[in-house]
Amino acid sequence: MSAPPIVSSPEAVDAAWLTAVLRHAEALGEAKVIGAVPTKVGDGMLGESVRFDLTYDRAAGDAPKSVVGKFPSADPVSRATGAGFGLYLNEVRFYQEIAPTVDIRTPRPYMAQIDEATQDFVLLLEDMGPARGGNQLTGCSLADAEVAMDEVAALHGPRWGDPKLGEVAFLNRDNAAVGGIAEMFPAIFQAFEARYGEVLEADYMDACRDFAGNIMAFYTGGPPAPRTLQHLDFRLDNMLFEPQGGRWPLAVLDWQSVTLGPGVLDVGYFIGAGLPEELRRKHEKDLLRRWLDALKRYGVDYGWDAAWDAYRHYLLQGVFTAIFASVGTKQTERGDAMFMTMARRHCAQALDLGSLEMLRR
Repeated sequence: MSAPPIVSSPEAVDAAWLTAVLRHAEALGEAKVIGAVPTKVGDGMLGESVRFDLTYDRAAGDAPKSVVGKFPSADPVSRATGAGFGLYLNEVRFYQEIAPTVDIRTPRPYMAQIDEATQDFVLLLEDMGPARGGNQLTGCSLADAEVAMDEVAALHGPRWGDPKLGEVAFLNRDNAAVGGIAEMFPAIFQAFEARYGEVLEADYMDACRDFAGNIMAFYTGGPPAPRTLQHLDFRLDNMLFEPQGGRWPLAVLDWQSVTLGPGVLDVGYFIGAGLPEELRRKHEKDLLRRWLDALKRYGVDYGWDAAWDAYRHYLLQGVFTAIFASVGTKQTERGDAMFMTMARRHCAQALDLGSLEMLRR
């Protein structure tokens, strides 16, 4: 049976299409979907996510009671960013090719398809609710951060240093994009400064300016570190704690940025973005050690000195994201609050650990 067609907006989803998708995924027998009540989920900056509560025409056994659909953003700026930087393609290919090979908990995909010519795509995913969503604005507890360290090791560990990752096409696209980002970054920073110059504290804006002026050194001057899979946006808004009523400790969403690089980047990014400053300062090294210990379950022995040096450099990904994503996605009130929270936390982390000075070594 051929795969159902791509439906690239939540408004176009109907009962017949949902029935076809679930049957093709072998998640539904003879029953038919006869109703699907949509509810918007989350505050995705680059895509639209909708939960569909399903009604069947008869008893449907283990068929899902609800599913979550993810579609391209309806906002033209966000869609251009998602399509232009290959983020939509990344997420679809992650579910198609990578998710089965790692231990990190992600939703099961009932459908993951993209039209590369138009960048229309659809993900129809297992509903991980009920769950406790992470909140970037409030931050998290130490206990939640410890769970996140264990879970991100379950992404990094299974493919740590795996040479076969070099054969995965979507993870190895032309690296010219790095040069392109560096070339356009002065204009991106100008837009960031114009939007938030009266909001972000002067010392943090100075830190952002310092980073923007040395962005190529961030990409090319980092300490040597083994390559593995990176989530690259491993933060609280992309996490569901105790999903499906506590069936697992954590599920991780939003794989649009997945790439190859030092796993420690995800660690520094999460800690900087997710922990209030005093909690971070007190437990930063403890959390890095927890991640290193979790990697040992996969036979990875990554020494402390090398890990700490790399951590201090690659945590600057958070400063990059606060600048780049804030002007590359649709502007919302919550988005502004989130990006300013991230900018403050990441800049404080970078200043505390001398990360910006590392760029000028």
